[in-house]
Amino acid sequence: MIGRLLIANRGEIAVRVARACRELGIEVVAVHSTADRRSAVVEMADEAVHIGPPAPRASYLHVPNVVEAALRSGADAVHPGYGFLSEDPDFAEICETEGLTFVGPPPEVMQQVGNKATARRLMAAAGLPLLPGVVDPVRTAEEGQAVADEIGYPVIIKAAAGGGGRGMTVVRDPADFAEAFTTTRTVARAVFRDPAVYVERYLSGARHVEVQVLCDQHGAGVYLGERDCSLQRRHQKLLEEGPAGHLTPEQRAALGEMAVRGALSVGYTGAGTVEFLVDDAGRAYFMEMNARIQVEHPVTELLTGVDLVREQLLVAGGEPLRLRQEDVVVRGAAVECRINAEDPARGFAPAPGRLDVLRVPDGPWTRFDTGYRQGDEVSPHYDSLLGKLVVWAPDREQALRRMDRALAELRVEGPGVHTTAALHRALLRDPDVRADRHDVQFLDRRLPDLLVRAAAIAACPEPSLPALRGPLHLVPDGEPAVPADPHPRPEEDTVMPFSQSDLMQLLTEKAGLPQEAHSTDPDARFADVGLDSLAFLSMQTELHDRFGTTMPDDDPEAYTFGEIVETVRAAASQPA
Repeated sequence: MIGRLLIANRGEIAVRVARACRELGIEVVAVHSTADRRSAVVEMADEAVHIGPPAPRASYLHVPNVVEAALRSGADAVHPGYGFLSEDPDFAEICETEGLTFVGPPPEVMQQVGNKATARRLMAAAGLPLLPGVVDPVRTAEEGQAVADEIGYPVIIKAAAGGGGRGMTVVRDPADFAEAFTTTRTVARAVFRDPAVYVERYLSGARHVEVQVLCDQHGAGVYLGERDCSLQRRHQKLLEEGPAGHLTPEQRAALGEMAVRGALSVGYTGAGTVEFLVDDAGRAYFMEMNARIQVEHPVTELLTGVDLVREQLLVAGGEPLRLRQEDVVVRGAAVECRINAEDPARGFAPAPGRLDVLRVPDGPWTRFDTGYRQGDEVSPHYDSLLGKLVVWAPDREQALRRMDRALAELRVEGPGVHTTAALHRALLRDPDVRADRHDVQFLDRRLPDLLVRAAAIAACPEPSLPALRGPLHLVPDGEPAVPADPHPRPEEDTVMPFSQSDLMQLLTEKAGLPQEAHSTDPDARFADVGLDSLAFLSMQTELHDRFGTTMPDDDPEAYTFGEIVETVRAAASQPA
């Protein structure tokens, strides 16, 4: 068992690891740059070691200083968090050589899965499906163009050693391939010190789904559900949620089983994620594997009740998994918003500064993970993540409303400080997001409109999302607060005032049907106005909750709009 652990990171993930250590009785050593000498994790630690000036290359990325701090402080283990040195196999190997337990997979496994081209080859051998393309890096633009011509456009050129959404270029026109190939290699060399790239078919309209896995050193592994990370800007995630409601339970289980099979096939240990692109038919294709704890791991923790960092530490200490697959139960829905110190109106430019006000949300099933406190300085030297706002609820709709409420409570103020909070509230108001119809290109497509909405929300905050179950009736002073009948019925011998126009408005509220697509034809069906079975199921639930209507057939083609209206009227006319 680990007795004293050095956290080779900063900010919210350092605080998160420190808390897990406290609960396990593990002593904490925090490293810090000059800029972080008064940070929250430093105050929480048993010992703090200064490792250099603010620049990451001279502090958090300076391997000799980090290792020396671990050895001098008497630490017997190192937790790298995410980012910085978390996926550096050389750092993991040095820790191993110096007798330090590295909380993560073995260096050779990290090397294999960290290279996207190698990982693709290994996962293909384990039976995981891949998009058309090559599993080995391409050396020249001519070679890459030949691959692209064979598999068909659009294609995506990816840095083999890439990560964090960088080193990827989509090419839709063969005439643009050579320039895109050169640019991507240049970025890969500059950012990852490895110019190798590979080419695969680009899947338009896809969803990004990642499976959380946990494997021990004894050959056992489990999956802990999945997270949908499709709301991203230029491959950088902004909002994550789970479970992936657009997949059936059978598809989700199959995805989890594939992820565990792939992880165990390479000897993976610890917490990691296997990432997939999923097309509109639910077919999944392996994309990459992240050999570390993820930023969005709290989504899985709220869904399963499993403390992933605690499990990481126990596995690193050599203990076998206490979880079996049948022990993992995903309940409800969880959503995470990354609150970044950025100005979306200026191209998401970093907006650091002093936090004169930092008032975080509270309430049922609401969590805010941060490494900052009121009065702290958000440094320009590091990632702009200010904190992660995470909520849980029994279903997705309630989770989105809870998230909106929590975002409304969040207050971050200071000279020059901006955040992405208003943009998140604008996202929650988008009909496609609420109906779970977005894809990985959604945010880039809709960003101009979302920024306008975000600016309006920031200028005059909206109190909450639009009501889901009709208007709220307040009880006047002096009147008893008698609970309203959740399914009010009309008086006897009256006709329910529900028309096709009301049905169209309900579909606008619940499924995002544009006003211009409203139909007055009683013989029209869902497909005629561009709505699918998911919208139909949402309508069924709403009609049952509002009017007590039961529609036994789940097929949207089974009913015309006129028949739906008559069904509602008939149900509402029955005596209570």
